[in-house]
Amino acid sequence: LAARDFDNDKKDAGEIGAGHTVTALYEIVPVRDPRTEWKADERAEDEPGASPLKYQKVVRPAAALSEAADSNELATVRLRYKRPDGQKSQLLEEIAPAESKSFSTASPDFQFASAVASFAMVLRGSRFAGDATLAAIEEYAAPGLANDAAGHRTGFVDLVRKARELVPVEKSRGERR
Repeated sequence: LAARDFDNDKKDAGEIGAGHTVTALYEIVPVRDPRTEWKADERAEDEPGASPLKYQKVVRPAAALSEAADSNELATVRLRYKRPDGQKSQLLEEIAPAESKSFSTASPDFQFASAVASFAMVLRGSRFAGDATLAAIEEYAAPGLANDAAGHRTGFVDLVRKARELVPVEKSRGERR
C-alpha cells in the first residue's frame, strides 16, 4: 500500500477477519547503529495524502532525523480497521518502547512464530538467518507446543527434526544447521 493511500478507505491492503490474529516479525535497525549506514526513507512526506513521518524529517534534498528519533520509542505501528458493520476505518496506533527484553520472556506464540520464520530463512540460505541453527529453531519452538490442540506445531517440530537429519553437519560448530 502506498503511503499516500494509508488513510484512504477505498484502497484495500488486505484483511484480517474478525477473531483472527496476525503476528508480524520485523528486524529493526536503529538509525544510529554503527554497523549500518543509515539511509532516509525515500518516500516523499509531502506526497498528497501521505501521513507525516514520525522519526524523520524530510529536508530537501536529503532526510534528517526528527525530534522523535531521540525519544525512548523504538517504533510506532499504525493499523487501520473497520468494525464489521462500519463504513469508515479507525486508526489504531501503538508505540513500541525502546527497551530490551530477552527472547525467553517473549510469549510462547511469539517464540514459535520466530522459530517458523527462522526455519524459512535457514532453508533458503538467507543471509538474514544469521547464526540460526536447526537445533536452535527446535529449541525456540518448544514453548509454543503447549498450545497445540490440532497438532500442527508438533508437526512443524517434526519437520525441523527431519531437516536436521538431511542437512550435513556444520564443520565449524559440529552441529546441524
